[in-house]
Amino acid sequence: MSEEVDRVRQLKEKLIESGYKAVEELIKVAEAPIIKKKGFDPTDELAAEKMKNAAAAKKTAMFDAYDILDKVQEQEKLLNAVDGVVEEEKPKKSTDLNFAEKRAK
Repeated sequence: MSEEVDRVRQLKEKLIESGYKAVEELIKVAEAPIIKKKGFDPTDELAAEKMKNAAAAKKTAMFDAYDILDKVQEQEKLLNAVDGVVEEEKPKKSTDLNFAEKRAK
C-alpha cells in the first residue's frame, strides 16, 4: 500500500511541475507582440481581425495561466498538508475584497 501512495505522490508532484511549465509557456504567449510586421495597416479589415483574434488568444492564455496556477497551488497545499506542513491562510485585507464584499460591511 505504501508503494502505491508513494507512486501517487510522485505523479502528483510531476503534475504540479508540469503545471508550472504550462504557466510559463502561457506567459510567453501573453508576452509575444501582437503586431510583428513593420508596415502594418490598421485600416485593413483582415489585419484588424487578426489583431482581434491575437488579443483574444492572449486574454485566454492569461486566464488559463491563472486557473492552472491556482489549481497547482491548491494541490501543493494538499500535498504539504499530508506531510504535516500546513500554510496558514492570510486574513483578507480590505483591498483584497471584491466589490460586493466591500459593500456588504
